[in-house]
Amino acid sequence: MKYLLLLICTITFAQQTKSVDFKSVLGQITIDPKERLVSGAINYHFVVLKPIDTIKIDAQNMTFSNLKINDKDINYINTGKQLQLIFQFQKGKNCLSFEYTASPKQTMYFIGSKATNNLQIWTQGQGKYTSNWFPSFDDVNEKVVFNLGVTFDANYQVISNGILQNKYKNNNNIYWEYRMQKPMSSYLLMLAIGKFDKKIEFSKSGIPLEMYYEPNTLADFEPTYRYSKQIFDFLEKEIGVKYPWKIYKQIPARDFLYGGMENTSATLFSTHYVVDSTGFEDRNYTNVNAHELAHQWFGDLVTAQGGRHHWLQEGFATYYALLSEKAIYGNDYFYSKLYEYAQELKQASKTDTIPVMNEKASSLSFYQKGAWALHVLRDGIGAEAFKKAVQNYFKKYSFENVNTQEFLAEIKKVSNYDVVNFSKIWLETAAFNSQIANDLLSKNKSIQALLEINELRNKTLLEKKELFMKILQSDAYFSVKEAIVYQLKTEKFEDKKDLLTLALETNNTQVRQAVASIFNKIPEDFRKQYESLLDDKSYQTQEIALYNLWNSFPEHRFEYLDKSKNWIGFNDYNLRTLWLSLALSTTNYSVNKAILINELINYSSPNFEATTRQNALEKLIDFHLINDAVLKNLVNSTTHHIWQFSKFGRESIRILLKNQEIRVSFERILPNLGEKEQFQLNRLLKE
Repeated sequence: MKYLLLLICTITFAQQTKSVDFKSVLGQITIDPKERLVSGAINYHFVVLKPIDTIKIDAQNMTFSNLKINDKDINYINTGKQLQLIFQFQKGKNCLSFEYTASPKQTMYFIGSKATNNLQIWTQGQGKYTSNWFPSFDDVNEKVVFNLGVTFDANYQVISNGILQNKYKNNNNIYWEYRMQKPMSSYLLMLAIGKFDKKIEFSKSGIPLEMYYEPNTLADFEPTYRYSKQIFDFLEKEIGVKYPWKIYKQIPARDFLYGGMENTSATLFSTHYVVDSTGFEDRNYTNVNAHELAHQWFGDLVTAQGGRHHWLQEGFATYYALLSEKAIYGNDYFYSKLYEYAQELKQASKTDTIPVMNEKASSLSFYQKGAWALHVLRDGIGAEAFKKAVQNYFKKYSFENVNTQEFLAEIKKVSNYDVVNFSKIWLETAAFNSQIANDLLSKNKSIQALLEINELRNKTLLEKKELFMKILQSDAYFSVKEAIVYQLKTEKFEDKKDLLTLALETNNTQVRQAVASIFNKIPEDFRKQYESLLDDKSYQTQEIALYNLWNSFPEHRFEYLDKSKNWIGFNDYNLRTLWLSLALSTTNYSVNKAILINELINYSSPNFEATTRQNALEKLIDFHLINDAVLKNLVNSTTHHIWQFSKFGRESIRILLKNQEIRVSFERILPNLGEKEQFQLNRLLKE
């Protein structure tokens, strides 16, 4: 029955898209962050292509008033999911106007508050649907020219798609009006509000590149946005099609759901990637930056007709992101990432039976396997032919929706490549073709060396030690040396010490980090060398090294804690939360334990982002630093909009409930929790 209803709905919408063409919309809205309400006036312009008696607009849990078609009242039905206009529509142009109010339960997120001076509001339409906050179309095949006007507190920046056409002050508010020139799918409509500053650069082709930041992160601006202009210029040239919009903006969003989102002309990305120069070594925005920018063509300019063809967006974005990184970091980096993708795909294919061309395919398939397919295709027909096919693809389908066969038809026009066989192997089969992949990978000497190292895995250390020493002292790419270090993990320390010394002497961040990670207990006669890792310009290496040294050498704990007492780490406070945990667990180290535990508990509270909170909660639980405040913060995590964090909260509570004393504590705090927290905890207590 469910399937039948879905089929009926699909047929109904397909009939509408053939009968009605929505051209443009101007939405003028206000947002109440305290009540989390959106209200406004909407004006849609549309053309009826064939007579029809009902027109539908997706609108989740909204109320409507003053509905008019061409300034005349019209009958309508509000189903709670759709606004249905009832009228004998005839062919011709029309204007629909109405007012509405929405209380979005998803898609629009309110982070912080005005009261605490940390308010951010942002939207995430893909997968959750813009129709939760703006009456629009959940079907990606209905493309509209969106124009959005927003009235909001004058102390905040308001950012949306397109060019800022109008901005004026009205009492304590500012009205911002953004306009697009070309049509796009509704899920690409975006809004971001916060206290931002920005810097502007211009691409070689003259496109303004607006890069936003929160004022307190100004010092992190350069490493966060490093290579942004270079990536933009590279992609315009590599794709061979001019950037399709008038402006490009990038905005960091706190507690964002994903790494980034390619809203038309404006990418939102996670503050996880707001880093300083040290943080850049471990995690940076480069790949996400390039991936989301590539979507401005693949996804925004041409949009896949449905989930079956989703790889045309994610595969292409992953493909071009890696080419961008190749231009920045070189061939060895490029091939090492391709190799990494291949290893992940080979492992996944043991259990994953869903091919790329299936709407239920995994992210790994859509992204990495889709990208691999394109690299194989490009290798097979040549870079110039591939580029020509892509250019023809955009020339034919810009601002429209596409499917896989339409793309492959363009490949066929520029080559004699067997696209039918290609599609079967890479898009319609779940298995990963290692033979074809290895043929492509083996063109790179670093990968050849890496494969050689991997073939020695079952050899004794004595048999391969001489080769390992030679490679560690050579200029081989870091991934080859890293592979050697990981092979040493289970070897006896006295047999591998000289190799580990050579690995440390490479002074390569990743190789040294590999050395840091293969130890749990550090031998005394390697202590001094291992201690040098504390000075590495890598927050991740410092975190691993600090914990392992503290754990291995109790007699030196004061020394390690004194050295690291001012460390903060990434913006998720990874080093600070670790230091607090270690300091609180070190006998006689501090006389201010109450101050330290309050600081650590504060990091676990809703005052901070989910990654910081989880860091703190993990350490509080692991080090048995649990009180009522910790338990309340843990219960609160179960209501968070980031599913990974809420899942962590639920799983942690399930484990803690096995302890009868802690169960009693949970039951005691239950009446003092909010409604959502009570619901979640009650459910867990009854399991």
